[in-house]
Amino acid sequence: MAASAQTPAEPKVGLRERKKIKTRTAIREATYRLILEQGYDATTVEQIAEAAEVSPSTVFRYFPTKEDIVLTDEFDPILERELRARPADESLIDSLRHVIDDSLHLALEHDDPEVSRLRTRLQVEVPAVRSRMMESMSVTGDLMCRVIADRTGRDAGDLEVRVYAMALVGSMMEATMYWAQHGHEGELRDLVMRALDTVQHGL
Repeated sequence: MAASAQTPAEPKVGLRERKKIKTRTAIREATYRLILEQGYDATTVEQIAEAAEVSPSTVFRYFPTKEDIVLTDEFDPILERELRARPADESLIDSLRHVIDDSLHLALEHDDPEVSRLRTRLQVEVPAVRSRMMESMSVTGDLMCRVIADRTGRDAGDLEVRVYAMALVGSMMEATMYWAQHGHEGELRDLVMRALDTVQHGL
């Protein structure tokens, strides 16, 4: 669901950072291309490095594991920045709706739909990817805890803050998994909004 395009208000990215972005993009694109051609398990880091014209050590410098290539995107920093930019008196879940909506619109404009479907399918079908995804949820959960703490004046480590943060993160993850499990029918945005409605209103 990530979108890494800059907005006009953002500062210009320096040459060094542009090179990093270019390398990350090349590694990701090579990975997706190879997986589409030969499957996830048959695709090795060495093959990815060769296709991306970098060394295997460079691949591991950007992505600690092969699973991270599939899962890592630019969404977390965008999520935190945009949530903090929303009105302070707006409910967090409404802020999240706005941010998710904007991010998905950008993703539709900039991302390859086939790659988006591939990524979500791998999260469902490949145990190693699914396991790594569960680990990565804690990173997004910590981010949400910080935002909730700032909004409410509570401690980021409070049980209630942690529960609410992970409920929000889990709802987005489950919507994505549901989309993949049901053959990517319908719009992911609609499923995410349904999931957030469930967190807000219950069953």
